[in-house]
Amino acid sequence: MLVSRSGASLDHIFTGFKTNFNKGFEGAKSTISTIAMEVPSTASEENYAWLGNFPMIREWVGDRIIQNLSAWMYTIKNKNFEMTVKVSGNQMEDDQYGLFSPLMLEMGREAAIHPDRMAYALLKDGFANLCYDGQNFFDTDHPVEGEDGAVLTISNMQAGAGPAWFLIDASRQIRPLVYQKRRPYRFVSLDKPNDEGVFWRNEYVYGCDGRSNVGFGLWQLAFGSKAELTHENYEAARTAMASLTKDGGAKLGITPTHLVVPQELEGAARRVVKNGTRVITVGTEAAPQDVVISNEWQDTADLLVSAYL
Repeated sequence: MLVSRSGASLDHIFTGFKTNFNKGFEGAKSTISTIAMEVPSTASEENYAWLGNFPMIREWVGDRIIQNLSAWMYTIKNKNFEMTVKVSGNQMEDDQYGLFSPLMLEMGREAAIHPDRMAYALLKDGFANLCYDGQNFFDTDHPVEGEDGAVLTISNMQAGAGPAWFLIDASRQIRPLVYQKRRPYRFVSLDKPNDEGVFWRNEYVYGCDGRSNVGFGLWQLAFGSKAELTHENYEAARTAMASLTKDGGAKLGITPTHLVVPQELEGAARRVVKNGTRVITVGTEAAPQDVVISNEWQDTADLLVSAYL
């Protein structure tokens, strides 16, 4: 077994690296739970047939009405993920392994926020990727049955050419996205004398790996917009979400709780939901005048600024 000049053994070095990995993991600030519900997985893929049935209590008259959970087919397949680094045996022997502590901390942080990277990337791509009903997650024609049984088309998006921003209802157990976790990230190593890299090249390998994936949950709980983030567009998005119904016409009671924006829209988002006042233009086109009024949308949603959008 390799022993450094100070007498530290490989077991001691591995323990130190793993401790740093765990410290980096636990110190990371993840926000995935706001936009995605975590679902444990026990197989290579999971089918979310129940997504087409938004749960709602009804009066029990006569026999129970059994909802068909196989009406839709939406499957999320698990993927394997890894991160690997190598450390020179000479550096280990010369007590330079401490130089790699920041790297192990960063590896742990990256493992913790990797689900965020996946989830926010999927949210951003929701304008061009299909969800359980066969439409893009953010679309203008999601099919919903009205009170008379006729199929209506419902929108959960605003068109535009700017950076995308989102309204999320995170008040429920179900979320707009699904974080499917098959196996959590673990810290692993190839640092035994008989391991191939150690034997042939005097290289010690450390890494982490996990198995998971993300997918779309209920489109009704999210609204996506590429229009300018203004008070007027924010109001229109909230109104659209509040008007959503399930099959049969019953209101879903959607109430946006979070405004989710990329970093480049943080200023606009703060003006919409954080400022106490706002400026409107009154008067005629020939003689416009700016007037400061109270901001009626202040604190109507929590602001979530993501670096991964």
